[in-house]
Amino acid sequence: MRLACLQENLKRGLALAGHAVAGRSSLPVLANILLATESGRLKLAGNNLEIGITALVGAKVDEDGAITIPAKLLSDLVGNLPNDTVELEVDPRTQTLTVTCRGTKANIKGIDADEFPAMAVPGNEPVLAYLPPELLRKVVSQVEVAAAAENTNPNPILQGVLIRLSGTQATFAAIDGYRLAVRTIELPEPAAYDTELVIPSRAMAELGRTLGDSETPIAMSITSNGGQVIFHSDTVDFVSRVIDGKFPDYERFVPPASNTSTRSVISTAEFSRAVKRIALFSQAAGNIVTLTMERGDGSEPGRLLLNANAAEIGESVEAISALIDGDDGKLALNVRYLQEALGAIDTDQVALETQTPNSPGVFRPIGGDEYLHLVMPMRIP
Repeated sequence: MRLACLQENLKRGLALAGHAVAGRSSLPVLANILLATESGRLKLAGNNLEIGITALVGAKVDEDGAITIPAKLLSDLVGNLPNDTVELEVDPRTQTLTVTCRGTKANIKGIDADEFPAMAVPGNEPVLAYLPPELLRKVVSQVEVAAAAENTNPNPILQGVLIRLSGTQATFAAIDGYRLAVRTIELPEPAAYDTELVIPSRAMAELGRTLGDSETPIAMSITSNGGQVIFHSDTVDFVSRVIDGKFPDYERFVPPASNTSTRSVISTAEFSRAVKRIALFSQAAGNIVTLTMERGDGSEPGRLLLNANAAEIGESVEAISALIDGDDGKLALNVRYLQEALGAIDTDQVALETQTPNSPGVFRPIGGDEYLHLVMPMRIP
C-alpha cells in the first residue's frame, strides 16, 4: 500500500474509527485500526466486536493494500504532525507502516489485515429507513440516559435502546426499572417495513457522536441474520450488534393523561438551577428531593417547592413559580434522575404530571419534541 493524504483528514478519520477500538481485549488486533485502500480512498476501521466504525478519507492512492496498526500510537503520531501531506507506505513482508510528513519519518510494526474481524458492510442489505442526522445526536442523548448500566442491572435488554419503526415514525425508548425515556421523530420517508430492534446503549451513544454531524440522511439496514444493524453515511459506516430479547411493553408504565391529578408547568431553566443547588444537600440525604406542588389562590401564583433535609449537614428549600392545574401534590424523586430528566429537555418550559405520591412523575417539554421522561417515586421521608 502506498498513498498520500492530508494530515487533518487522516487525524479526523482516525479519531472516528478510534471510538470503536477495544480498550482491553485478549485479541491484540482489536487494539489496532485497519488501514486499507478502497475505491481510491483510504478506509480506516475500528472494531471491538460490539460496534465497528469505518471512516473513508480522501487520498491519492498509488498502490492498494491493507494493514492494522496500534490505534493509540498512530493517532498520537498523526495528531502531532504538521498540517501537511502525509505519506503512508506498507511493507507487506515485514508488516510495517512507514509514515512520512515533512522531516518526520516513522516505521510502525503492525498486524496482518487478514486477522482483523470482518465487518458488515452497507449495500449488501436493503435500506430499512433513513434517519435525519440533525435529530440523531439529540434523540440519542435524550433516551440512552435512561438505559440500565451494566453494573446496576444484569438484564441485557434493559441495557439497550429500543428503535421501533412504524410507517413514517421512529420511536426510541430506554427503561431501567426506575425511569423511562421515549422520543418519537418523523422520518423523511416511510420505513421499508415496520420492525423493532434493541441496540446497546453504549453503541447508541457512540452512534450519536459519530454520525450526529452527518450532512446527509443516514441509511439504516439490518443484516440478513438480524444480528447486526448498519448505519451508513457518505463517509462513515457504523455497525452495532443487536441485543436478542423482547423489550418491555413500556407503554403500560405511562399513566394516561386523563389520570393526571396535578399538572405543573415550570421554567426549565429555573427548575434546573434549583435542582442543582438542592442536590448539594440531597446527596447527603439518600439522594432524595421532595417536590410539593401548591396551587395559587387567585392573588398568588402557584409554586413548586423543593426540599432536601440531611440531618448531618442541614436543610435546603427552593421555591419556584409554577402554573398548577388540578390538586396540590407531593412527590419524592432521586435527585440525579431528576437532573438528567431536566437535562434532556431544551424547551423554555417543562410540564410535570403526577397522580399520587406513589405514582411516577412524568416530564414533558412544552411546545417542543414528542418526548416524555418518566421517573419512579421514592418513599417520602
